[in-house]
Amino acid sequence: MRIELPDAVATQRLGAALAEIVGPGCIALSGDLGAGKTELARALIQGLGYAGRVKSPTYTLVEPYPTPRLFVAHWDLYRIGSGDELAALGIREQPANALMLVEWPERAHDQISSDLDIRIEHHENGRIADLRSRTPAGAAWLKRLADNDATTTLKRG
Repeated sequence: MRIELPDAVATQRLGAALAEIVGPGCIALSGDLGAGKTELARALIQGLGYAGRVKSPTYTLVEPYPTPRLFVAHWDLYRIGSGDELAALGIREQPANALMLVEWPERAHDQISSDLDIRIEHHENGRIADLRSRTPAGAAWLKRLADNDATTTLKRG
């Protein structure tokens, strides 16, 4: 599924729509610096009901967010150099009722497997989000997203 994101508000609407349909699992967020990965993650976490400040995990590597529905672990792997570093950080030790949001998943060195891959790219004056499922759970999320009324205002490509 491709979704046009002409501005930051559209990226936030996509994050809120995702919050309505996701469950425990892993979403991989990829794209260039400044593409909107953290903005999307922030909107998703807030959509799950987290009322506090949602920080970028660029320097902490992971930020935990207990929400009413799910525990969210927001990872940023930009500064990770090896799979051993990730293992030492406990990337495989997430609670069963957890959603992992992983920025820069290509640096995970096969330490994670995602249910849904979202690639955000700059496009003309906005962005394009390309969403692809990798598991049955991810396919179910995409189906619910396609059926979700909140996404009708987003242009699908």
